Amino acid sequence: MASIRLAAFTFTCALAASGAMAQSIGTLQKIKQSGEIVFGYRESAIPFSYIDANQNPVGFSIDLCNRIAAAVRDKLSLPSLRVKFEPVTASNRVPLLVNGAVDVECGSTTNTLERQKSVDFLNTTYVSGTRIMVQTSSNITSIADLKDKAIAVTAGTNNIKAIQQANQAGSLNLSLVYGKDHAESFLMLQNGRVSAFSTDDVLLYSIRAMSRNPVGTKVVGPLLSQEPYGLMIRRNDDEFKKFANDVLGGMFGNGEFKKTYYKWFNAPIPPKNINLSIPMSPELEKLMAAPNSHGV
Repeated sequence: MASIRLAAFTFTCALAASGAMAQSIGTLQKIKQSGEIVFGYRESAIPFSYIDANQNPVGFSIDLCNRIAAAVRDKLSLPSLRVKFEPVTASNRVPLLVNGAVDVECGSTTNTLERQKSVDFLNTTYVSGTRIMVQTSSNITSIADLKDKAIAVTAGTNNIKAIQQANQAGSLNLSLVYGKDHAESFLMLQNGRVSAFSTDDVLLYSIRAMSRNPVGTKVVGPLLSQEPYGLMIRRNDDEFKKFANDVLGGMFGNGEFKKTYYKWFNAPIPPKNINLSIPMSPELEKLMAAPNSHGV
């Protein structure tokens, strides 16, 4: 028992030291000293960040992060730069970024004013919004039809706030059930434990398309919020933020970003070669022309 406590204490101290170093010297200097850049990835946030059939992280956000890694390799003259991927969840992604365990979170994270108190974001790379998914056999057409029913939301996501606000505004008496990740939240809908599952609409469409029975569920109702997605970085690191935003800006301007978008939203993607067929939104088109990292 004593050895376990000692190991836990040592691990905690190591994380604290790593976080202190990252905050004091900046991300680029940290990468230069360590010879590696560490990306946090989500395991089931299709098509942004997920695991393919070979257990490798892939997705739209992963491609953006890999492009940043390539630019870092050139800037720091590190041809042997190691790119390391660490899994993160909705609940631990912010702490792992803050303490230096990861350098960039490559997922599907909404840029919120609340999160900006702890972390920073690169310029917006996707615009989504909160909606609900229900079983196709149900008569539910909007959140108003969920009065006195249970709804699954994923712990640590901004969708919780949108559902709570809709619950209060409509006096719906909803029972919120929290999944540890989107896969668990979706499973609760499939097995009938809840009447609906709510997250960002693009994720709902993606999860549905990748499921064993896509026709068994449907996405219904209007947007309950607007969610700007961005790659998450540490706060107060203006040098790295400008560098990474310049990389994204180059992609916006030379057509590379649109090609990457098409690859993941309008073409067959692994592991099932399903085409999500989600066109680029007018909101994202505008943000490509005038990038910003405004939160909500």
